[in-house]
Amino acid sequence: MEKIVSLCKRRGIVWPCSDIYGGISAIWDFGPLGVEMKNAIKKLWWERYITTRPDIVGVEGAILMNPKVWEASGHLDSFTDPLVECKECHKRFRADHLEEGKFKGEGKAKTEKQCPNCGNEEFTEPKNFNLLFETLEGTVEGEKKTIYLRGETAQTMFTDFKLVQESSRLKIPFGIGQIGKSFRNEITTGDFIFRCREFEIAEIEYFVKPGEDEKWFDEWLDLWELFYWDLGISKDKITRYEHPKESLSHYSKRTVDLMYEFPFGVSEIAGVANRTDYDLSQHEKLSGKDLHYFDEQSGKKYIPYVVEPTMSIERVVLTALVDGYRESDGSDGREKGEVVFGLNPKIAPIQVACFPLMKKEKLPEIANDIRVKLVQGGVRSYCDESGSIGRRYRRQDEIGTPWCITVDFESIEKGTVTVRDRDTLKQERVKIEGVADYIGSKLK
Repeated sequence: MEKIVSLCKRRGIVWPCSDIYGGISAIWDFGPLGVEMKNAIKKLWWERYITTRPDIVGVEGAILMNPKVWEASGHLDSFTDPLVECKECHKRFRADHLEEGKFKGEGKAKTEKQCPNCGNEEFTEPKNFNLLFETLEGTVEGEKKTIYLRGETAQTMFTDFKLVQESSRLKIPFGIGQIGKSFRNEITTGDFIFRCREFEIAEIEYFVKPGEDEKWFDEWLDLWELFYWDLGISKDKITRYEHPKESLSHYSKRTVDLMYEFPFGVSEIAGVANRTDYDLSQHEKLSGKDLHYFDEQSGKKYIPYVVEPTMSIERVVLTALVDGYRESDGSDGREKGEVVFGLNPKIAPIQVACFPLMKKEKLPEIANDIRVKLVQGGVRSYCDESGSIGRRYRRQDEIGTPWCITVDFESIEKGTVTVRDRDTLKQERVKIEGVADYIGSKLK
């Protein structure tokens, strides 16, 4: 992980927020390459689950909501983690992480249930710690009201359920999707961008008829897993974890997490929850508004059940980076130790790099013309004129660029360029006017 973290900072993928001041725990900035990768993932997700599906529409909810939302949802009482404090150094940890031995081998923790900071084994009794971030609303001191940064994006889809359903004339089963920021004051942070205090969630609330919820649950679980498979994530490193009843969230009837085998352990990358009618019933009760759905076929009203597939965009990024990272052993045509990110071309920050062989004879102009045409076609492209061709290849390999195009003197004489494939290292001569179609066919 240390090598990946270092490379991400050096190449402009991810680095600590407010880095010149020493950063802030578990909050990260995405650099020029990182934001391109994130946006590509979000675009892919949105097209797959919102744009192309007639049964799902999107919304964009506010981060700040009426505090009664969190009262109704149960977050003010139940959105908690068990917190313990070391009696020696007073560092705080999640009790369940200590029990699981998460810190064993870190710092001074040689065994399970040992403080990694000082090695002490005595802690306070666990107490519930609420994860919601508080802020104040209002302009007059003494009259400001406590409100919260949202701990999940889901509540917008519940409070807007009736407005969305009626304005879009949707019939059950249907879904509401959203990608947006959430905030959680995590007790235990770490593992790079895996556990953040500020993060983006991509999720769907899929409203179904009670009694059909398990069928839809299984379907969404398969669809969610397929998203990772289609990104090229190693299937043998993805497993499913069925939560036992005693560990379910306060709103859940059933939850299954998709787990990935990270260097720091097998951990959750996405999940599907059966939230039943809990949220809509709670909001109907506290708001006094009718949130029942009228079924025209049966002539009956009911509160729908909700199946919720959800994933963190940061964890998709991390999974792709970890799964794609490799160091050459020297047998693939590269020098031993050279780094390659084998990212799926659809989410690679740069999809095509254009290299003029030399900075003369109009080679840079031809390379830039190719770049412009690719960009106009929606391909993320970049020109690099600095250093030897070999060095430029290595720079692109370590950020996951799938194809590199070299413009040389044959480009002037014959109108062709060399296209080099990241994974096979195979090189092909392609007509300049056919480059856009060539890359487009590869991306499909």
